Amino acid sequence: MKINLNRQSDQSLIHQIANILAERIRSGVVEEDSQLPSIRNFSKENQVSFVTVSKAYTLLEKNGYIRLEHGKGAFVRRKEQRKKIEKRTSKNVDWQLAIPDYIQRSQYMLNLGPENAIKLSSAIINPGLLPSAYLTKEINQVLQDDPQIVARYGPIQGDAEVREAIKKYLQRYGELKTTSSEIIITSGVQQGIDLVARTFIGPGDIVITEAPTYTAALDVFRNRGAHIIPIPVDGEGMQTDILASLCLTKKPKVVYTIPTFHNPTGTVLSKKRRIDLVELAQRNGFLIVEDDSWNEIYFDHNPPPPTIKSLDTSGHVIYLKGFSKALAPSCRIGAMVSNGTIHQRLLTSKSCTDLGSPLLTQKALIPFLSSTRMNTHLEKLRIALEIRRDQTIALLEKYAPEGVTWIRPKGGLNIWVSLPGSGNTDELLLKAQQSNLSFLPSSACYPNEPKYNHLRISYSYLENQQLEQGIMELCKVMELYLQEVKPS
Repeated sequence: MKINLNRQSDQSLIHQIANILAERIRSGVVEEDSQLPSIRNFSKENQVSFVTVSKAYTLLEKNGYIRLEHGKGAFVRRKEQRKKIEKRTSKNVDWQLAIPDYIQRSQYMLNLGPENAIKLSSAIINPGLLPSAYLTKEINQVLQDDPQIVARYGPIQGDAEVREAIKKYLQRYGELKTTSSEIIITSGVQQGIDLVARTFIGPGDIVITEAPTYTAALDVFRNRGAHIIPIPVDGEGMQTDILASLCLTKKPKVVYTIPTFHNPTGTVLSKKRRIDLVELAQRNGFLIVEDDSWNEIYFDHNPPPPTIKSLDTSGHVIYLKGFSKALAPSCRIGAMVSNGTIHQRLLTSKSCTDLGSPLLTQKALIPFLSSTRMNTHLEKLRIALEIRRDQTIALLEKYAPEGVTWIRPKGGLNIWVSLPGSGNTDELLLKAQQSNLSFLPSSACYPNEPKYNHLRISYSYLENQQLEQGIMELCKVMELYLQEVKPS
């Protein structure tokens, strides 16, 4: 069954497919009790992903148009059955569908995975590895010393004492010399990405990203109406020679990069390419957004190159640093470093967004950032995560099917795994979910034409025993799946 899909539409492909099929069913073009094409055949004929068609069929079933029978397929319901379901499910909020919105994409929401799954998809640190007891003590101390803190808003730019502590921290760990006046406190790196997009990105503006890249950043840029152009990565990170060629014919406004322990591939942008990137920005007048969440989490006693921002002498780099994941996720503390009028415009944008980040959690971080405790914590965290990385790779080496490959990360939280041949990790994910597993399929990490044969697994969240169980089970699922899709 061939249908016409508008890939430039604001409406998702899932809803386009569901709406077109629903209209055909309502109008009688598709007869009652007839069988729809299999998900796999529909996917191939219309050149959309297996998961997209699966979700469209699920939506049609939820709305009463079809019934899904395991092992048999999808069948069109009779009209009287549809009316019964419509009557049972109709609510007085249906009018809301007439209100237009501007949300184009939320792959991040689609790939959260079920709550009870073994979450190889979670790129967050296990709570047992975080200094929660110490931070709780500090929050209590802040409240005892200044009970009125809960009755005050924090400054829009962030508390001055906190910014001074972050300034010293960035110089110590990122070789980044800045001033506290150039720092804006944000609610994590994600707010920093959003502030850059709100301030500088509008419909049609060209944004360059790595391919693949961080899913939630793509969501932000797409929802601003950006034209996203991906640049592939290799063992040295973003291929800046391809970017240089592109700049001859295009005029990018923003280049978004995760240069250190890249999410999702784990690669590191070489120092030479960092220098090349800054020089390209200076020649072509674009902004670089440096997302630097993990430069302290390096393995094998091998720290990464200096930050891109430390090489920037002309204010082309907006530097984003997160403290939440490595310290206290619920605090949602991040920092943004920028210069000149770029800084002032970002600060103005923040004033329109939240009027200032929470003061209590900012203050609680000061003793940690300013003392030797942070250094001790990071040393322990590096050791714990390096052990988990090695455990995961050892399990992959032992149990992964033939032809499956992966990149050994030098830091961070993730391993990028590749399937051979025609393997499709959207399809694999559906099978993994049946075994109570979740991972991030590569299709979520590309802005335009995704690659389907990769997946990201994270070794940072699960307990060691559950991590071992999850990797072994994933390898079994991969082996069974690859046997099914192997050409006969």
